[in-house]
Amino acid sequence: MKNIVLIILGLFLCSEIIEAKKVKFSVDMTGIEISPNGVHITGDFQLLAGYEDDWLSDATKMEKEAGSDVYSVIVDIPAFRKYEFKFVNGDQFYEVEFVPVESRVGYDFIDNRWLYLDSLDNSVYEHPRIIFSSNAPAGKYLLRFSLDFIDASEISENGVHLLSEFNNYSILNQRLFSFDGQIYEIISYVGTGTYKYKFMNGKTSETEESLPSECAVDGYRTVEVADDLVLDAVCFGECYDCFTSSVIDHNVKLYDCFPNPALNMINIELPYISNYQIYITDLTGTLISEREIINSDIITESVGSLLSGYYLIKIFNKITRQVYTSKFTKL
Repeated sequence: MKNIVLIILGLFLCSEIIEAKKVKFSVDMTGIEISPNGVHITGDFQLLAGYEDDWLSDATKMEKEAGSDVYSVIVDIPAFRKYEFKFVNGDQFYEVEFVPVESRVGYDFIDNRWLYLDSLDNSVYEHPRIIFSSNAPAGKYLLRFSLDFIDASEISENGVHLLSEFNNYSILNQRLFSFDGQIYEIISYVGTGTYKYKFMNGKTSETEESLPSECAVDGYRTVEVADDLVLDAVCFGECYDCFTSSVIDHNVKLYDCFPNPALNMINIELPYISNYQIYITDLTGTLISEREIINSDIITESVGSLLSGYYLIKIFNKITRQVYTSKFTKL
């Protein structure tokens, strides 16, 4: 029995080594008084990198690079994983940096930096030299992309990738990660300019999204960067988020709204009892209100405070992952 356990453990360690990749973390400390205890990095990669545990503020010391104010360290950690980390000016946890909102994990109020390690070659992956407590390296801006998938079964087993002009249309180290199984994200760092990009649901040219002409230039999306920028989530192959895109492209109407036109109240008759999230938006997709409905087949929404005009009701079935939409007129 002991031999079997040792064999299994050995196979596990071998698999970790095969997928291991050297990663260089760097932080720019220009203009910052350095703690006499040095500069460190802490995160959930430390145990896998050979340290005693994760989130140790004094274990992973970064060394100053000659002729600069950049501090760095190289660690060997498994690839094809998401990692969270922070830089420390000192060796105590109260000395960790303040991570700006745009760079944070964000989900569940977690304020760590993060990256997805996508190992496609044998070279050392050099994470950009971010300025301590800032969003990006010197002379560059943070650019955070978000891609929406309502149906998780549509996602390729080869991952979701970003194809961009600023990365010379290479998908190396451009794999997106999802914290919730629906929204996929990646953070890039670019200079001032206008850039073309698109998403790939896979790793081959056949998996590139095909975009409507209203949001495409030469078949690509475009973004103009002059500051740190967090883009709104868009639906794969669409111009807008998946809720708005479902209205424009599918116009699914599997429930009733009455009276329509409506003055003060509108009744929504749902197709069947389930768990729903109900959104009311204007025609541009701007959210006006939302609420959750559980185990009900007809509800009443107040619309008396809305200005006269056209509005959309979007019903998201949390069980089937379907979106139902309809348009109504407010008198």
